Amino acid sequence: MVGKGTVNHNSRKFHAKNTDPERSHLNVEYCNENIKDVYHELFDEALARYNAKQTRKDRRIDNYYEKIDASKQEKTFHEIILQVGNKDDMNATTENGCLAAKVLDEYMRDFPKRNPTLRVFSAYLHMDEATPHLHIDFVPFTTGSKRGLETRVSLKQALAALGFKGGTRSDTEWNQWVASEKRQLAAVMERHGIEWEQKGTHEKHLSVLDFEKKERAREVADLEARKADLQEENAAFEEINENLHEQLQQIDDEIHSLQDDLKQSQQEADKAKKQADKYQKRMNELAPMVKNMERLAAEFSANPEETLPEVAVMESAKSYREKKAKPLVEKMVKVLRSVYSAFLDISRKYERLEEAYDREKAGKKRLNDRLQEVLDENRELREITTDMERVKAAFGSHQVETAIGRVRQQEQVEKEHKQALRRKHNREAR
Repeated sequence: MVGKGTVNHNSRKFHAKNTDPERSHLNVEYCNENIKDVYHELFDEALARYNAKQTRKDRRIDNYYEKIDASKQEKTFHEIILQVGNKDDMNATTENGCLAAKVLDEYMRDFPKRNPTLRVFSAYLHMDEATPHLHIDFVPFTTGSKRGLETRVSLKQALAALGFKGGTRSDTEWNQWVASEKRQLAAVMERHGIEWEQKGTHEKHLSVLDFEKKERAREVADLEARKADLQEENAAFEEINENLHEQLQQIDDEIHSLQDDLKQSQQEADKAKKQADKYQKRMNELAPMVKNMERLAAEFSANPEETLPEVAVMESAKSYREKKAKPLVEKMVKVLRSVYSAFLDISRKYERLEEAYDREKAGKKRLNDRLQEVLDENRELREITTDMERVKAAFGSHQVETAIGRVRQQEQVEKEHKQALRRKHNREAR
């Protein structure tokens, strides 16, 4: 049967009226861990990765245990209670009661191995009540989730990972799993010579009142199971919407970043343009000097006699060369080299500035193109979010989730088929 789960009662921190404290020393404690420590163990790494991706502080989760504790979709933990027989045929004070305890102990030893996605943190075999029975408290979790935390609390997904898929309202994952665990217990009972008399096989002998009570209890159980399914589906849709909003926020952030980059790029381009204009003006000023330099060089090389001063009377050739001709030529060469060097330097700077300006223009164009793409993606995501809300309102969450599941399953089948074909082709090619 299913229990609400009272860890303090299970560990006997307090005694109820139906317990015998003098026999409490016969109880068996398999484990008794602090559930919050277990949450840290299971979810801290996934929580850190999730929070690191959030660009908004209000989307971060400070304490995952407290989030689940306040949630209407999930419980912090679940409990299953199992017993063999009843107080009449398996009383805890009798030899048969000791046999029942041995069966339950053997069953419990293999429970964690069978159920790796149900993290047991508290488990007790009670011998201080009328009939020996077992309390098992566990946290159901799923890994590899693409929405929300990669590892998160989910009874539905934890049981699905164990091979239990929901069917009708009375054939939920939970009901299938409980039935499977009962069969496991029955197998242990059989090894110890105890036959499982399944309840419900003699319903025709029930009184009308008892039958109606049983039917009402069954209906309540079905409604609780259906409620759990709807809560799980609602949680899935909330995660889808949360992820869509998160993507929208990331795109908004990217838009703002691109706009800032565009502004900076425009400022750099304007700066480069002003600097280029400055050097262009300087080049324009030097251009006449360069032309004069070319003219002087041409005149000097073509008719040096007209450029050099005349020889004075009684002046020797050596004196003329050293005192007049050579200083004049050196002065001209120095001026020409200085002007030409300045011209070349400014020309190179101007070319570099032109290249920088062209790069900034190209970068600005790329940023503009990317900004337009992001704006388009933003618009499409907002339309998808709105359409998802319309679909949920029109068809209901359950139908939409079922349809999405079928499509994903089909995509996975097609993917695996293609991979198998590729592997076969590669083997044949070798």
